[in-house]
Amino acid sequence: MRMPPAVAGFLGNQGYRVDLFGATLLRLGSIVQRRVLIANQMVSLGLQMTHVVLFVGLFMGMIVSLQTGIELARIGQQDQIGLIVAISMAREMGPFITATILAATAGSSIAAELGTMSVSEELHALEVMSVDKFKLLVLPRVVALAVMCPLLTILCDSIGIIGGGVVASQQLNVGWQLYSETALDALRPVDGWFSLPYDVYAGLLKSFVFGLIISVISCSEGLRARGGALGVGMATRSAVRDSIIFVIIANYMISQLLYEL
Repeated sequence: MRMPPAVAGFLGNQGYRVDLFGATLLRLGSIVQRRVLIANQMVSLGLQMTHVVLFVGLFMGMIVSLQTGIELARIGQQDQIGLIVAISMAREMGPFITATILAATAGSSIAAELGTMSVSEELHALEVMSVDKFKLLVLPRVVALAVMCPLLTILCDSIGIIGGGVVASQQLNVGWQLYSETALDALRPVDGWFSLPYDVYAGLLKSFVFGLIISVISCSEGLRARGGALGVGMATRSAVRDSIIFVIIANYMISQLLYEL
């Protein structure tokens, strides 16, 4: 019985991505040699998006604070706004917002750049010169996003909680001290080398996985781009679309693993 072409194509795409991720893992020993490329990618793919993450994170925290505060005020529980904003930003909003921004910016950039190299035969030229394209092109981008996504998530969490506090104090008549106390109490501390709250650990784990997903999918789509400018455009579109879809799926799976066991 023959497999439907759509199913075969989907499975082939996922198989290629798994192979690419495995090939990247096997080359982790070359991180030191590629440290300059990794640093450059961290700047171009992550650091240059800091202002976007801060801007979006600020307003998301303000939106969460405003919407929840209005509903909590109806039952006289607006003093719990800090708790809800802190947990929402640390667990879900911060990692997901950051991943979505990076998928739309860094992911599309990776797919377009590698796709252009693919359709212009530059990848074949690297093979002729016996240059490992995974070490040169894939490894720096995967490592850069895996590092930058958690770092940007921390900024997004922080600015979102601050934004929520501004709305709570200015529009919802919740004092800043009360807001900050409930926000800090909501983030449960844990014992260990780094006394970070459990929800912060969970959010950072999510963002690390999200960074890997975005980089691997974007690299795979770029490396397989064919057909000139049209092919590059299709690769870029697929990279952003699939990255967001798999980020959502991974978000659910990690949340279930961390909070339901």
